[in-house]
Order: sequence, then C-alpha cells, then structure tokens
Amino acid sequence: MCNLKGRYKGAVSIDVCTAMSIHIGQESETELRRKGRGATWFANELHCDRTNVYNIFKREGIDTILLQRICAVLQRDFFALYCAAWEDRFGAEKYSTDS
Repeated sequence: MCNLKGRYKGAVSIDVCTAMSIHIGQESETELRRKGRGATWFANELHCDRTNVYNIFKREGIDTILLQRICAVLQRDFFALYCAAWEDRFGAEKYSTDS
C-alpha cells in the first residue's frame, strides 16, 4: 500500500494506488516472460542482483526512476498503465495538476 495522494477537480483526495489496483511488479514480470527473458537477463540489464529482481516482482508500487529503467529495458511504457487506469476511473476531463 502506498501513501501517495492524488487530486482531481472538486478537491476530492484519493489514494491513487488503491484506486487503480495496479501491481507493477506483476506487470513487469509478465512482460519479461512474454518477451521470453529470464530474471538473470533482467538483472544484468538493470545492473542489479537477481534477488533484487525477484523483490521488484513482489512490489505493488515502485520508484519512478526504477520504473523508467524497467520501461527502457523491457521497451514498454508502464506509466501508460497508470494513465489509462486514471482516465478509466476519473475521465480525462477531470484530471488536473492544479492544487
């Protein structure tokens, strides 16, 4: 569970992670397997230990810098998952970065 709070017009605060139900670790593992690659290859590409890769797979949330690296290695935009989930839940017209 993360404590990241998001806002949309109307100033209703939501827990972004709960609202979207994205398990980014599972998503990255699924993509890795889809590409026919293993944990050792992934660890080498991320420049980390294989045990760290298994820890990544267990995470519901992830640091954006690490996610950026994962996107580059797997050549998939995982950030788009969050954008699509946000738009599905709140609609694109309700999204605002204004405080």
